Amino acid sequence: MIQLKDVCMTFGKKVALDHINLTIQDGETLAIIGGSGSGKSTLLRLLIGLIKPTSGKIWIDGDEITHMTEKELDTVRMRMGMVFQYSALFDSMTVGENVAFGLEEHTKKKKTEIERIVKEKLHLVGLDGVENLMPSELSGGMKKRVGLARAIAIEPEVILYDEPSSGLDPIMTEKIDHLIIHMQEELHVTSVVVTHDMASACRIADRIAMIYEGELIAVAPVDAFMQLKDERVQAFFHSLKTGKEQGH
Repeated sequence: MIQLKDVCMTFGKKVALDHINLTIQDGETLAIIGGSGSGKSTLLRLLIGLIKPTSGKIWIDGDEITHMTEKELDTVRMRMGMVFQYSALFDSMTVGENVAFGLEEHTKKKKTEIERIVKEKLHLVGLDGVENLMPSELSGGMKKRVGLARAIAIEPEVILYDEPSSGLDPIMTEKIDHLIIHMQEELHVTSVVVTHDMASACRIADRIAMIYEGELIAVAPVDAFMQLKDERVQAFFHSLKTGKEQGH
């Protein structure tokens, strides 16, 4: 479904991603982990075409996207849903209008059909009857779910999640994780989840990839990943444990 070949991304003198080679299989959930500033979110922005790599090639379902025009990219983006770190809902729009946004912008569907899809997707994320609420009336967890409903409204083949559990307590994090798994089972999508939450990555993913200082240092199924002896992987686990013990 997704392939990156020798992808490099530099911002001035800073190397954000260094010769990344990665294949993401159709229908799998890949969690991408790494410390702050390791290049995880840059990778997501490349996949959805928000930025272009300095060098290398990226294929989405057979289409090489790095040289596409904005119009061509829009066609590819219609097959992808993005769930942003802080939900990125439009404050001036109702929940229903937020979920409908992509459909109204990019399809010729009738109003009644769009309303039906909005209800259906909100139901799928466990939010019945909230169409007329404003984002300011929602909790953090509800905003995340509305963001997910908006992402799946266009019936994507790929869903990209940027830190879906960021800012949520452990109970709500687990609920969002179950929702990601539920989306996978219901919609048979390919999911790429950028997260710093190791417990979350282990719950939701088929495979885990780790980026360290712009390099892809490990990709493996969850059980095998946990057994890796690479010092950088172990240091990441250790820093998470220490952070939790100190209440971070």
